[in-house]
Parts: sequence; structure tokens; C-alpha cells
Amino acid sequence: MSFSSPTLTTDQRAQVDQLATSVDREQAIWLSGYFAGVASGGAAPANVSAGNGAAQASAVAAAAAPTTRTLTVLYGTDTGNSREVAGQLAEAAKGIGVEANVADMADYKPRQLKDEQDLLVVTATHGEGDPPPAAVGFFEFLAGRKAPKLPDLRFSVLALGDSTYEHYCSAGKQVDERLEQLGGTRLADRVDCDVDYEDDAEAWVADLIAKLTPTEGPVVGQPAASPNGVAASANGVAAGASAHSKKHPFAAPILDNVVITGRGSSKETRHIEVSLEDSGLTYEPGDALGVVPQNDPELVGALIEQLSLSADTPVPTKQGEIPLGEALTRTFEITAATPRFLEHWAELSGAKELAELKAADAKTRTAFFYDHHVGDFVRRFPVAGLSAEQFVAGLRPLQPRLYSIASSLTAAPDEAHLTVSTVQYALHGLDRTGVASGHLATLTDEDATVPVYVQANEHFRLPADDVPIIMVGAGTGVAPYRAFMQEREARGAEGRSWLFFGERNFRSDFLYQVEWQQLLKDGVLTKLDLAFSRDQRTPKTYVQHRLKKQSAEVYAWLEDGARIYVCGDANAMAPDVHRTLAEIVAEHGGLDAEAAEEYLSGLKRDHRYLLDVY
Repeated sequence: MSFSSPTLTTDQRAQVDQLATSVDREQAIWLSGYFAGVASGGAAPANVSAGNGAAQASAVAAAAAPTTRTLTVLYGTDTGNSREVAGQLAEAAKGIGVEANVADMADYKPRQLKDEQDLLVVTATHGEGDPPPAAVGFFEFLAGRKAPKLPDLRFSVLALGDSTYEHYCSAGKQVDERLEQLGGTRLADRVDCDVDYEDDAEAWVADLIAKLTPTEGPVVGQPAASPNGVAASANGVAAGASAHSKKHPFAAPILDNVVITGRGSSKETRHIEVSLEDSGLTYEPGDALGVVPQNDPELVGALIEQLSLSADTPVPTKQGEIPLGEALTRTFEITAATPRFLEHWAELSGAKELAELKAADAKTRTAFFYDHHVGDFVRRFPVAGLSAEQFVAGLRPLQPRLYSIASSLTAAPDEAHLTVSTVQYALHGLDRTGVASGHLATLTDEDATVPVYVQANEHFRLPADDVPIIMVGAGTGVAPYRAFMQEREARGAEGRSWLFFGERNFRSDFLYQVEWQQLLKDGVLTKLDLAFSRDQRTPKTYVQHRLKKQSAEVYAWLEDGARIYVCGDANAMAPDVHRTLAEIVAEHGGLDAEAAEEYLSGLKRDHRYLLDVY
């Protein structure tokens, strides 16, 4: 054999050559294991002899190999961001030769926790500090008495949230604190991320990959990690693919954009159809369409004027320098104020009230943010001589908004339909509109387009065609049910379906009235119960009241295997519906309150009680 060995002396090389010519194949294998053990700080076991051949060589090699630990990446998702980061982490781990088990909290068996060794958790926070609806079961187990002690566990948590909420990243904080209480040891400190989470998440992944990297380097045959620790395919799209995604949305032409609330309605609700032709985008009923909005040009102009700046002044962004006017229109959030902006503006303005607000509790700050947008800060606490770059330094990126898709691809090929309520209100004497809903309301020209992508929602899917479904929704929460019915009609599904729909007034707010009545007539929709809260002064009637009125039959459907879906307002409607369901189960199941709650928890664990609330 001829090879270069610059680290061996002449005498060492001569000894190796002499040894190599005096051993047979099995002895050579044994020696390779022996020297591998020496290289990693070990030595050959005393009871192993060269005469035992290849089997003992394998034993020595195994003893010399580094101890491996199992790795699980667990995610709790609301909009899909946690799932995306978990996938990136798993890909990066694969790049260093570590195979990760990736699991959704909704499907994970919590009793497996006692067997975990390295656990990396990515979780969103829903609403005012709650876990994602599909992950509630996991959180309840973790917080309860049945949670196991975890003295051998190493863990780290990435918490996703929105800093405009009082209980920022609360779900991630709960997991982090509880895993420590159960005896776990942190691999890395928890990282709390705002809505612009990407950079912080990437740094967290890179930090953990560095800590998990085997000293021997990547396993042969596995893809190597990129320099920042994240595998090249970490975004879930194969290299060279041109699929549209959140980072690369599709400019979808607007096919139709009409108001579907009637004359005299107290709100404006629109039915919007966009074309997905040639986009390669597909979706299933229950999925959402991500819409990349723009800020209101009038709001942008007023803000620039208030700041005494020029719209043409270049400012730095992640995409490079662009004019201030364009940046405030397409790149930065200029409505909702955040703790980051508070810190920034307090320093620039020197305002005593803002300095005091910084030190106040989260509830007080959240209440102030609710009543003060970015422009309100600028007007109330002016800063003289401010540069454009200084101003945008306190802003966070403008984020896409998600809307439940109100159509089925089977019924409407190459299209996605949305049901959008235009947010309109007054604040400090000024008319305000929602960023995305207000923008969508203006897209009525024939050549109008909007950047979109599909966000899968695995926790809000139709069951098999023969399974009965109960659909509960108020206002635009009816959108996914329109998709459900279109899909079931197209497939000729025989499963029973029951819709509970609520809005303000029958004459002006019965969304898709003609369609529901036709579906009912054709037998695609089995039952329809309606609640219009403002058609009578008192008492107001909501969907939960219709559920209670039909309680015996609702319970019978549940006992017959029905899935129940709830879509809409998370703050009032969804909790009210849950309480009503618990009352129904207690009454007709002969259960006490605790047992009724366990019944509903069981439905959630079995993916038969599904929520899409916001």
C-alpha cells in the first residue's frame, strides 16, 4: 500500500508497514477498531483478543464510537411558522448526521416525554397567552401531575409571538419553565421571537446545531450543513424549485371583488376571488391563503408629511436601500405600535410619559398600544430633525395576513375565494381601516393583483366522506365551511352535515344565503341553524344558543362519531361555544362538569373537535 502519512515518523511508518504485512483480514479489521478507540480517548477492552476476529473488531469499534442521543423537534403551530422552523431545524440536524424526529404537539403522545433525551421545542402563542388550539392537550399534560420527571433531558425552546399582546410568547415561556421544573437541562436559553422571527430563529438553529455537532463531523452520506448551520434545503423546497411560498408569493390576479352584505348592514363583507392559474399553488379545504398587503397610500403620505421627510429619501431594508415612500408602503408596519417602537420613540423624543410607560406592566403598555398607532406616537410626541433612517429603525416588517379559503379546488379549479370583513373604525377622531382588509377592498380594477401563498392547516381538515360533521361559525368564520360543502358536493359525499351560522341581521348579513339554501335543498347540507343577534333587542341570540336548543341531537351526532368544527372569534364566540358544548355533554351524557370537559378533551385528542379561531 502506498499512502502519504505526514504525521508518522519514519520509524512509526516502518512499524505500521511491518504490522500490515503480518496480519490477516480479520485482524486488520480488529486493529482498525482498536485504533479508532485510541483516537477517541478509549482503549481496547481487556477481554478482546486479536484471534477473535471481525466480530470483536466490531465490538471494539462500537465501544469506541461516541455516545449518541435521540433528538426530537416538537412544534405547536397556529399559522404554520412553528412547523416551518421545526423543519429547518431537522434539515440542519440531518446535515451534521443527526436524525431528528419531528412531531406536531397535536399528534405527539405526551407520555413519550420520559424517554426523550434531546428535545427542541418551537411553539407559537395564540391570542392572549394561550397555546395553539391543537396543542392544548400537550400543554395540559405538561402542566399536570402526570408529567414525568426529566433528569436526563436536554432541551431548548424557541417561542414565537406578537409583542403587541400582553402575554408575549407566553406559551413558549410555559414550556421552558416547566421542562426546567421537571429536571431538564437547557442546551441553550429560550429565545423569544416577534412576528419578524426569521433572523432570531435562524440564529437559534445555528447555535443548537453547533452544540449538537458530533466531534467526528457529519456522518458519511448525509448532506453537509451550509456555513450558517442550516442545510441548503431547510426551507422545505428542493434546490432549483420555483414553487411560490411565503418568501416568494405569487402575484394573483383579482377575478372578482364584491360586497356581499346587503343595504343597511353595519359592516362591509366582501367575496374576493383570485386566480392561481400557472402558479403551481394547490390547497385543501380548511387551508388558508396568505395575503401580502400594502399600507394605505394616504396613511403613508400623512405620516411622511408629519415627519417632515421626503418620500424619495433612501432608507435601508433587508432588500437593500429603497425610497422611504416605498418602504412605508410595502416593507414596514406603520399602524400597530410595538414595545420595540416604544423603546425607540421614547429615546428619540425624550417624552416623560413614554419613559414611564416603558417601566409599566405589560397590561398597561398593551392598552396604550391598542389606542395609539405609530402615527399617533409621531403626532403626540414629536421629534425635531428626525432622519428617515432613524424613523424606520424602530419599525418592524409588514407581515402577511392569513384568510381561510372559502372555496374548493375541485369546484373552482385554479381559483381561491376569500370572505373578508373590511375593518373600519375611528380612533382619536380619525377614520382607520385594517391593513390587509382595507387594501383588499381597494383592489377592484380589472388588472389588480395581490401577492399570495398557501398556508396549510392540517388541524382543520374534512374527515372521510361518510363521517358526519357539525360546523359552527360566525361572520367570516363561515368561509371554510363553504369550501367543505363545495368539496363534499363535488365528491358526492354521503356524510351528514350541519351548519350553525351567526351574524347580526338576517336581511343584510346572511352570507352566501342562496348557496346554503340550495345545498340544503339538494341534500348536501343536512341541517341549517341560524342566529342573527340584532334582529331582536333582547335577548340576543348567538350560535351557542342554537346549539343549546338542539342539544339532544347535537349530542347524538357526537356519539355517532361526528366531527365538530368551530371557526371565528377566539375571544368570545369560541369560549361561549365550548361552554355550551360542555353543558350539552354533561346534560345528555349524565356527566359532571369535570367529566364533560374530559369528554371534549378526548374529542380534541381524537381530532374530532377542531378549532380555527382568531
